[in-house]
Amino acid sequence: QVQLVESGGGLVQAGGSLRVSCVASGIIFGDYAMGWYRQAPGKQREWVARISTYGTATYAGSVKDRFTISRDNAKNTVYLQINSLKPEDTAVYYCRADWGSAVYWGQGTQVTVSS
Repeated sequence: QVQLVESGGGLVQAGGSLRVSCVASGIIFGDYAMGWYRQAPGKQREWVARISTYGTATYAGSVKDRFTISRDNAKNTVYLQINSLKPEDTAVYYCRADWGSAVYWGQGTQVTVSS
């Protein structure tokens, strides 16, 4: 059974910081690229960041300089550090694991930024 479980979301004031986490089980974590996506109400799910099996990180232009993705293979965990939060960052943040054609999603964690 594959599970991706996000945590760390919450209500934060604009300008604050937050770190969301995703713990994976049921997969060989080191074989999977990991990514973060987000979905705001009424909007399409948006890609935010990706980290390869080797640790190479890429980011969407909308979050560059504020978001940092990292992974700890020993803990089967991927993180997303979010700094200088803006109201437009409000969304459900989802974790994704992929290896070839295998793709798994977490249940999401809500991040709400107040102005």
